[in-house]
Amino acid sequence: MTRKFLLGIAVLLMLAACNKTVFTGRKSLNLIPTSTLNQTSFAEYRTFISQNKTLSSGKEVDLVRRVGNDLKAAVDVYYRSKKIQDELKGFAWEFNVVDDPTVNAFCMPGGKVVVYTGILKVTQNEDALAVVMGHEIAHALANHGNERMSQGLVAQLGLSSLDLALSQKPSQTRNLLMAAAGAGAQVGVLLPFSRKHESEADEIGLYLMAMAGYNPNEAAPFWQRMSSSGGGRPPEFLSTHPDPAKRSQTLKELIPKAQAYARKYPVPASSKRK
Repeated sequence: MTRKFLLGIAVLLMLAACNKTVFTGRKSLNLIPTSTLNQTSFAEYRTFISQNKTLSSGKEVDLVRRVGNDLKAAVDVYYRSKKIQDELKGFAWEFNVVDDPTVNAFCMPGGKVVVYTGILKVTQNEDALAVVMGHEIAHALANHGNERMSQGLVAQLGLSSLDLALSQKPSQTRNLLMAAAGAGAQVGVLLPFSRKHESEADEIGLYLMAMAGYNPNEAAPFWQRMSSSGGGRPPEFLSTHPDPAKRSQTLKELIPKAQAYARKYPVPASSKRK
């Protein structure tokens, strides 16, 4: 085969793998089948949960699961309204709390959410927790993990197939998956979300929390607290996040749009928090 022919095939594959991000319409390249990525994600999530001090009950667990279910209800309402609910078939939502002072939270592909107790000291209230969880859920809805995993397979492992990567380099591939979900600090792999991803997750998360009945005005103050929570050295969680001042301004500008989403796609009263 000629180089030109191979290049043409590669372009066709890339076009076929293009995906439109929910809410923003941004096009992204997702080379990995969702079902394959979710299967791997769920297995790694179970391993992570078993190897960390996961809380099974208590006020922190009740709080995180309540907010998580509110946000899930908002997702369901919006996707049904847009007649794209089939895109959620691969999701198996879980909301867990890990007893760890690290200021972190993440959502793995397929809706597996972890909140560390350390970040609850910064959220301080239910609305701010909705900011965090909405942001992390937005990463999953926007397929940011798939996009980063696709880039990582090619750039770090020289492979474009998840099945092939798992068979040939299982340890490195699992590390990439955890890092792609935002849990990289635990596995020693640096694969941060881009600033574009973080800004997109901010935007989508703001819409979700507003639809779920939470106050979007709490977003900017929360991120300001996050940026100062580590004293002179902000948490690693913020390493690739937007500049605090710019982020705050952008979030404030998006509040009217978030409130419009809440009016247009209201979550049924029975689904909202008590």
